[in-house]
Amino acid sequence: MDFDLSPEQGMIQETARRFAEQEIAPQARQFDREETYPARIVRRAAEVGLVGVVIPEQYGGPGLGFLEQALITEQLCRVDLGIGQCIESAAFGSQIILFYGSEEQKQKYLPPLVTNQTVCAGAFTEPDAGTDVAAVRTRAVADGSEYVITGNKMFITGGTICDFMVVLCLTDPEAPSRHGRHSLILVESDRPGLQARKIKGKMGIRASDTAEISMDQVRVPRENLIGRPGRGFHQLMHFFDVTRTTVAAEAVGLAQGALDLALNYTRQRQAFGRPLFENQGLQFQLAEMATRVEMSRNACYKAAWLVDQGRPNPALNAMAKYYAAETAVWVCDKALQMHGGYGYIDEYDIQRFYRDAKILEIYEGAKEAEKITIARRLG
Repeated sequence: MDFDLSPEQGMIQETARRFAEQEIAPQARQFDREETYPARIVRRAAEVGLVGVVIPEQYGGPGLGFLEQALITEQLCRVDLGIGQCIESAAFGSQIILFYGSEEQKQKYLPPLVTNQTVCAGAFTEPDAGTDVAAVRTRAVADGSEYVITGNKMFITGGTICDFMVVLCLTDPEAPSRHGRHSLILVESDRPGLQARKIKGKMGIRASDTAEISMDQVRVPRENLIGRPGRGFHQLMHFFDVTRTTVAAEAVGLAQGALDLALNYTRQRQAFGRPLFENQGLQFQLAEMATRVEMSRNACYKAAWLVDQGRPNPALNAMAKYYAAETAVWVCDKALQMHGGYGYIDEYDIQRFYRDAKILEIYEGAKEAEKITIARRLG
């Protein structure tokens, strides 16, 4: 059992770390305050090979694995979760095309993502259908050579800046099983009848574009169907099983970044004539923070590695995402407390980390849903 990264993986990790420090760190506060999408930074990330990294070489990508995706994501989010997520999610949903799309769909949609000529989004969640994916009501009705789509989507990452989205639609409402009623369909963002409204005032990840999508009689060709009709629920579950490793990496990165901030602050801040770090009570807290971060990292790396080995473990993926996200929230709380009143003002980055952390326990499967996934696979 070898826990060392390969030289190539180490180089990928270092490239992402340098990029985060040089390109993201100087502007993270600005994009958070202004709630604007960092388009130039995402383009720059694509130039250095940090976008769409699991897309195979035959479709213009580097053909890396989900472990390499985790390494990159961790380093980006160690500096800022909002911008890191923008880079990681610029190709969000493309994995579904890779897993289930036709060769024509792969040739058409995947290569431009790698160079950031296009941005993809996954339009799954609805106002009344979040964790209960099978409750999605957006309808896609076959009409000759087209599908006609009507419905609303909520909390869609990249919704106002994407060029196309993978949409979960109800295509067979009379199917006996509620898990056989949906299909995944590609929808270009400039189709008549599709509107996207940016959601502002989020607690955290404010650089990330989040939108509400409405579709009124949106027509797309039937060849935009991904895979077989009626398989959308199962395709989406597999997609989430795999991509949860990336969200786990987001959490590991943010938790490590918060720990870094706490270490720097406690070493510099003086109290009672000596650095805060010399206080044994704080040392114990920092030790526990570091331990939880490392345990989260090990679970994340193992889960991603198993995906790359063709042996994805849904329970382990859920464990990694659930535990890493909870760790991120916990570590940020401890780190902000160590900053005292300074941690409560936006001159100090820890308050942004604290606000950002909570979303990790909510999106791509709330932590309660992760526990259900884990429990169902016990014994």
